[in-house]
Amino acid sequence: MDKKLKFGLPKGSLQDATIEKMAKAGFNISISSRSYIPTVDDDEMEIRLIRAQEISRYVEYGYLDCGITGHDWVVENGSHVHEVGEFLFSKATRRPARWVLCVPEKSPIKSVKDLEGKRIATEVVNLTKKYLRKNGVKAEVEFSWGATEVKAHELVDAIVEVTETGSSLRANNLRIVDELLVSTPRLIANHNSWKDAWKRKKIETLALLLKGALEAEAKVGLKMNIAEKNLATLLRELPALRNPTISSLSQKGWVAVETIIDEKVVRELIPQLKAAGAEGIIEYPLNKVVY
Repeated sequence: MDKKLKFGLPKGSLQDATIEKMAKAGFNISISSRSYIPTVDDDEMEIRLIRAQEISRYVEYGYLDCGITGHDWVVENGSHVHEVGEFLFSKATRRPARWVLCVPEKSPIKSVKDLEGKRIATEVVNLTKKYLRKNGVKAEVEFSWGATEVKAHELVDAIVEVTETGSSLRANNLRIVDELLVSTPRLIANHNSWKDAWKRKKIETLALLLKGALEAEAKVGLKMNIAEKNLATLLRELPALRNPTISSLSQKGWVAVETIIDEKVVRELIPQLKAAGAEGIIEYPLNKVVY
């Protein structure tokens, strides 16, 4: 019988980012509008497209061997799973998602204690109830199917909503009262699958390649040529080039230098390289960086 690893792909806000990162890791996934069973160019994997909110439950039950979902949904579902790794998918912000308690700007509510006897709308009902119990507050918590920000002004006294930058909350004239949970995407595995030697190796390989793809996003490669007499000065004055690869050129007295650096410093670094005597400077993108 062919060995297969069942992987849960999160449908929803994480879907496109996960597919993109999986492709950079070397796993090309295709999704048909007519099917919830995507295809992947790996005969040892089966992909299932499932809502991020549900993946941790299906991993726990063993329907999936592993999957990617937010830490928040693992906590919300109380799922007993093995956490393989944490992956920040948002290249734009590199900020984790935060579940926060919010009220309208003009609300008299200043702390969780002011919620006694009030009504709260949220998608994370269990998380919110646990938070209230921890603070000794009794309040009504109702499930919200969406448009939660609007409800805060007319239907409920407060909401617990997810945010990265807080811009959507500010746009809806909402004020953050407290933070309940910080969440990032996680690769999780079923405990029995993790004990299986073949499946564990496959999952660990997936995690390694995904981490390498994410590490590469914030970095670039640099190549350049420089006269040997200027090399020591270059390495001394530019700490970003510590421990680069140095190789001889056919032109006597010259060497080629290659290194990997943070993308954000390139625009300041290249003029310095040029001033230090570097020539033929080439910047190139990276697919994976594995340490």
